[in-house]
Amino acid sequence: MTTSTVDSPLRTRSPRGRAGRVLRYVLLVVLACVVLGPLYWLASSALKQNADIYTYPPTWIPTHLRWSNFVDAWHAAPFGRFFLNSLIVTSIGTVGEMLCATLCAYAFAFLRFPFKKVLFGVLLGAMMVPGHVTLLPNYLTISDLGWINTYPGLIVPGLGSVFATFLLRQHMLTLPGEIMDAAKVDGAGHLRTMFRVVLPLSRPMLVTAGVITMVGKWNDFIWPLIVTNSTTMRTVPIGLLFLKTQEGYNNWGAIMAATVLVVVPVLVVFFFAQRQIVAGLTQGATKG
Repeated sequence: MTTSTVDSPLRTRSPRGRAGRVLRYVLLVVLACVVLGPLYWLASSALKQNADIYTYPPTWIPTHLRWSNFVDAWHAAPFGRFFLNSLIVTSIGTVGEMLCATLCAYAFAFLRFPFKKVLFGVLLGAMMVPGHVTLLPNYLTISDLGWINTYPGLIVPGLGSVFATFLLRQHMLTLPGEIMDAAKVDGAGHLRTMFRVVLPLSRPMLVTAGVITMVGKWNDFIWPLIVTNSTTMRTVPIGLLFLKTQEGYNNWGAIMAATVLVVVPVLVVFFFAQRQIVAGLTQGATKG
């Protein structure tokens, strides 16, 4: 009788393998510092006194926390109104854009209609056009409609999303054909198939596209700056510019505190949606 022994992975691991593992951990730590370093500097500067912000070498850990920077930022500019405008534009705009993108993606993935491939090629070509090229035509259209300095003027031009449509369409093509055939056998129409079959299976990708869309609308600067002309319709990115104009270069602590208020909602959304985002970006990656 012969016996075979299986060495423990710890015993068979070569020094080269251990060195590679240590190197990977070092690279991950460096990458984490590169990503988290600016966020830490932003948060710490929001709690510093102005003298500590300008000191060299820099003060990494503030000794005296100045929470009044947030109060100064909130009162130096009407941030309550800015946040309300951003919430309205971001929420309605994200829902509308995702609805349009989902309907278009389903049509390009499962429906048959003339010039389907040509139209999809035109759609892809639109992704290569910089967004600034459409600023003037959009502004002239919104101006003719009388939507300057209004919520429709802020929301409607951004309802069409080529990127979200492309992302969802590519994911829908990876869904098993057997499930779609089973829905047809059961007599389900396109709307029922989309809402009962396709969308539940595409939830991670929907969350991913939705978060990307939401962040883009929350951080949009150029279009709200152009299409609005009063403080009551400005959004939070314009509010930061307004605050900097009000405070000049004298109160960077308040400016940093206002920036923290703008960044925190996006970080919270990413924190709660991170698993769905990872799943959405990896689904279908290995389907051949």
